[in-house]
Amino acid sequence: MFTLYTDAATETDSGRSAAGILIIHDGKQQQLKQVLPNGDNHQAEFAAALAGFKALMTLLGDTASQTTVRYFTDSKIVADSLLKHYAKHYQAQVDELLALHQRFAIVVTQWVPEKQNQGAHHLAQQALHMG
Repeated sequence: MFTLYTDAATETDSGRSAAGILIIHDGKQQQLKQVLPNGDNHQAEFAAALAGFKALMTLLGDTASQTTVRYFTDSKIVADSLLKHYAKHYQAQVDELLALHQRFAIVVTQWVPEKQNQGAHHLAQQALHMG
């Protein structure tokens, strides 16, 4: 089983955004961070989720289809949209995420409070202030 945490950070003034991705397996962590396209915080949270699942696909390759993923996000809109398979303004991102989910054996999505997502949060903050 793999555990995936994602978070996004967005500067309100500029719209600059970045993602933090934390992948945990067998007690080992892989920490990733990346700059995202400018946008609002919701767009950034969906982009961070997509980046996280794409990173997991790259890491797992052909074994993804046999892998269970526990996915944690502190974004209520991402968690709720994945549960409902619907988001009024972000349906394209939801559809892309659900298509990625189908490439894994099982994906269990869970919302967590921000304080339980500090690893991904700190990575997103670092990436935001890199450039």
